[in-house]
Amino acid sequence: MSKPPEPDNIEPPDTNADTNADATTDIDAGPIDAVGRLRVLIAGIPGARIVEGIVDAPFADVWAVMGDLEHGFGRFQPDMRHVRVLRRDGDRIEAHARSRYGMRARFDGVLRPGWCWLQSRFVIIGMAAVPEHGSTRVALTGGVRVPGRAAIVPVGATRELRRGLARLGQAVEEG
Repeated sequence: MSKPPEPDNIEPPDTNADTNADATTDIDAGPIDAVGRLRVLIAGIPGARIVEGIVDAPFADVWAVMGDLEHGFGRFQPDMRHVRVLRRDGDRIEAHARSRYGMRARFDGVLRPGWCWLQSRFVIIGMAAVPEHGSTRVALTGGVRVPGRAAIVPVGATRELRRGLARLGQAVEEG
């Protein structure tokens, strides 16, 4: 079988060119913060929603509520009644949660300042926070996982996440 003819306007690659040369772009590819990381993570999960907002309080005050899974988390998450941390190993965490509707879940995940990702067999929870001009930018996601697929059931998720963000602001004000 013969090779098809090459068009006249295409030059063959320069085999002497340095293929490891540094490329430059006009885009500043600085480090991504926790909120940006959550956006990227959620972009890869079909059906997942994310809600972002500003809480008018310093990062330390906001994360004191968000990162306290046993005492603060249930104050702003609309469907969480109780969370108990079972085990910690550095930033790795195992927790047991009970919803206001009686459902239970065992979560595995990561909890560090400004970042929390928890997942169980049927639920994911993601939270991120970064300081922003004396306030704190917060991003929340979560929902029911579709069994056997990397997807989230989006029904009602945005409404619940918005409620959680509003309640977070109230919980931080209350201290």
